[in-house]
Amino acid sequence: MPLVTTKEMFRKAYEGGYAIGAFNVNNMEIIQGITEACKETKSPVILQVSKGARNYANHTYLMKLVEAAVAECPDVPIALHLDHGPDFETCKACIDGGFTSVMIDGSSLPFEENIALSKKVVEYAHAHGVVVEAELGTLAGIEDDVVVEAGNASYTRPEEVEEFVARTGCDSLAIAIGTSHGAYKFKPGTDPQLRFDVLEEVSKRLPGFPIVLHGASSVPQEFVNTINEYGGNMPDAIGVPEDQLRQAAKSAVCKINIDSDIRLAMTATVRKYIAEHPEHFDPRQYLKPARAAVKDMVAHKIINVLGSNDTI
Repeated sequence: MPLVTTKEMFRKAYEGGYAIGAFNVNNMEIIQGITEACKETKSPVILQVSKGARNYANHTYLMKLVEAAVAECPDVPIALHLDHGPDFETCKACIDGGFTSVMIDGSSLPFEENIALSKKVVEYAHAHGVVVEAELGTLAGIEDDVVVEAGNASYTRPEEVEEFVARTGCDSLAIAIGTSHGAYKFKPGTDPQLRFDVLEEVSKRLPGFPIVLHGASSVPQEFVNTINEYGGNMPDAIGVPEDQLRQAAKSAVCKINIDSDIRLAMTATVRKYIAEHPEHFDPRQYLKPARAAVKDMVAHKIINVLGSNDTI
C-alpha cells in the first residue's frame, strides 16, 4: 500500500486502547530495523523525520529509503511524519515533498502566536491531503535542534486545549505531562511520575481526539551500562518507566514518540562489537547487529508498551 496519513491509524488506536509507535529515522539501517519489526508484529507505524535528520540524510535520500520500506512491507500501514517542524516553510517543504503528516511546533510561542502558526500550517496541509500535529505545553530536554532548559518546561493547561484545537483545526495534539526529550529525563533517586491527572482532564475536554506523547523513551539501563562499559560516558541517564507509557497508551494517547532508545540500542551494539572485534573494519560487520538491535527494540516496544501488535 502507499504511504498513509494517521487518521485511520489513530481512530483504530483510540478505539482499541493502544498507541502507534512514532520512531525517528535518519539512515537505512534504522528504517529497515523498524519496518521489519512492524512487519513481523503486524503493527502500523509512523516513521518520523526531524529537521536535523533531513539536514543529515537529505530529503531525497530519506524519501527513497521510505519508498523502499513501503515496497518491502506492503501490508504495513506506514505514515511519514515531520517531527518538530520549526516553521511554516519546513512544514510546506515536507508536505510538497511527499510527507503524509507534519508537526508544527509552536509550543514555545505565546498562545495566540502558536494558534496563528499552527492554523497556517493546517490550512496548507489539509489543502494537500496531509494531517497536522500541533503542541501545547513545553517539554524539557534536547532533541536535535530542540533545546529546552528544565526551568522553561511547562505542563499543558487543560483549560486551553478546546480553544486551541477548535481554532487551529489540528488533527492531533502533543501535550506535556512530564516526559522530556533525550536520555536524561529525570534526576537519579527520583520516582518518575507522569501527570495522568492532566492527561485525564485533557481527554475529558477533547473526547475521541488523538493525543501525542513526545520524549517517551525509557532509556533501558542495560544499553546505558553497555555503552559505559565499552568506553562511553553516560552517567545518570534515566527515562520514562514503560508501565506508565503502557497506561498512557490505553487512554487517549494514540501516538508515542521513541527516539533515544533506538540510538542507545544501536550505539551499545556498535561499541560492544568493535571492542570485541578490533580487527574488523567493514561497516557492514557492525551495522548488521546494530540493525538487529533496532528491530528487537521496536518489537519490544510494540508488544510491551504500545500494544499495537496484531492490529493489521
